[in-house]
Amino acid sequence: MFTRLCTLSLTPSTMFYFANQSERNESSHCLLKTIEYLSYHEPMGIALTVVSLMGAVLSLSTVSIFLYHRETPVIKASNFDLSCLLLFSLFLCFLCPLTFIGRPTVWTCMLRHTAFGVTFALCMSCVLGKTIVVVMAFKATLPGSIVSGKFGPAQQRLIVCSCTLVQGSICLIWLLTYPPFTNSNTGYLRNTIIIECATGSEVGFWCVLGYIGLLACLCFFMAFLARELPDNFNEAKFITFSMLIFFAVWITFIPVYVSTAGKHTVAVHTFAILASAYGLLFFIFAPKCYIIILKPAKNSKKNMIVHSQTTIHIRCT
Repeated sequence: MFTRLCTLSLTPSTMFYFANQSERNESSHCLLKTIEYLSYHEPMGIALTVVSLMGAVLSLSTVSIFLYHRETPVIKASNFDLSCLLLFSLFLCFLCPLTFIGRPTVWTCMLRHTAFGVTFALCMSCVLGKTIVVVMAFKATLPGSIVSGKFGPAQQRLIVCSCTLVQGSICLIWLLTYPPFTNSNTGYLRNTIIIECATGSEVGFWCVLGYIGLLACLCFFMAFLARELPDNFNEAKFITFSMLIFFAVWITFIPVYVSTAGKHTVAVHTFAILASAYGLLFFIFAPKCYIIILKPAKNSKKNMIVHSQTTIHIRCT
């Protein structure tokens, strides 16, 4: 996409320029300057859009599988309510990259950062709730345990809502104080105007990322505590793998994000969101879907009892 930006030359030694003009010495004719942003019409934008929509479709498909098989042992043991809420939050996460593609506006700039922050906080809160349920359920079966019934559905909803509300409050303060805005960056490339979303408050942006990282660390810690649970029941190891993918993606993202500009920065941010969401979707839900669809014989109560004297049961209602 091009725009005609002119310079006005009176004499070789007297030149006047507007802020968005392209300079050219001793010239009185117009130059073309490229306007750059990640568009839906270019290959990179199309590819990211397709991958984003595929993830959303896979999330909804997984929800439908869980709904259809909700009375089976595998689904009951995986905490049906939190699993469906996690899948819904992943569905929203996969839609977030769509706000990063296209010409930025004030509204899309505010939406992309806040939607990303809140939806990922909801994801991490659900994963945290699932890991706490697993740990509590296992500890409740131990002799002399006093944790039985201490983390039921009400407590699960409370932790998910409270953790997400904290992120929502951070985003609200960010929007009310110094929100993201559109910016025409003419200093990065000489003949290119980069239409980008400035973060506004850098503190707000890094607080949003930092809070998501904190929730991810808590999820990883709780999953680590559950590492010795029986294999047929334990989904903590899959949560651990998904958190490792999450850490790898975002640790790589930060230096790339701060060292680039233009549509490549947007593409990197979008890729980080998609890679994290796909990591959660595949590592947490693919093993369950594999058993349900391809190994239905394992989807029985007998296979959920892994010790002759220890039966673990999670009430998901």
